[in-house]
Amino acid sequence: MTQTMTGTIESNGGTLYYEIAGEGPTLVLGHAGFVDSRMWDAQWEAFAQHYRVIRYDMRGFGKSDPATQPVDRRDDLLNVLDALKVERAVLIGCSMSGTLALDFALGHPDRVSALVLVSATPSGFEMQGEPPPAMMEMFAAFQQGDLKRASELQIQLWVDGGFRKPSEVDPEVRRAAAEMNLIAVKNRTFAIADSQPINPLDPPAVERLTMVAVPTLIIVGALDHPEILRAAEVMKQAIAHSQRIDLPQSAHVPNMEKPAAFNQAVLAFLDGTQLS
Repeated sequence: MTQTMTGTIESNGGTLYYEIAGEGPTLVLGHAGFVDSRMWDAQWEAFAQHYRVIRYDMRGFGKSDPATQPVDRRDDLLNVLDALKVERAVLIGCSMSGTLALDFALGHPDRVSALVLVSATPSGFEMQGEPPPAMMEMFAAFQQGDLKRASELQIQLWVDGGFRKPSEVDPEVRRAAAEMNLIAVKNRTFAIADSQPINPLDPPAVERLTMVAVPTLIIVGALDHPEILRAAEVMKQAIAHSQRIDLPQSAHVPNMEKPAAFNQAVLAFLDGTQLS
């Protein structure tokens, strides 16, 4: 069992919780915007056997401080790297953290050696079509103060996806995601920290994808929202050194639903990539 060290970092007036394990080139794991760093539990030991692995809870999630104002997520990530003396890292980001990782690679290309973008959209990507009905119900539940219902609807949106009933999803994956999600829901993280993002990348990543110069692996769950899959293809077509993998029978958190296939795909990608 690889030894894990834990700690906190002061960043922009708040405390960020982190964990670190293993030795070798550094991987930084960024979580989706409805869970926390525990979403990577099934990757932690497998990756730490080969690499120095860092995961942290973004502001408003998990064990990090709640957000009290809009958050500069890119600056927080930079502070994590600086505090842990990481000169260059592979950024592995799911959903919101995938968007963040891509923005960070464009803003700080000297600090990133490779990207793994999971269920991500590039900043500036415009979703087409009507939003899922559960999303409008979720916003209504928030407004009514029904946090338990709002959390359940988030799990339906992202863990189940639009093509499955809750009963068709691994109950342990749903339970773990719901436990993490309820922290962010109670903290009202999205409303406080991310509904009006500060210091957005300008121009956004969707207009600069051809400038991404590092090897990039794009992973999506085959049962995720069709617009997430379209975003994956937009990135695949524009990023020169990129490849795309669709994991079957999974939605927005394929690493939680199909950990063995996910780990194999990422480790194979990293093994074939010259890291510094």
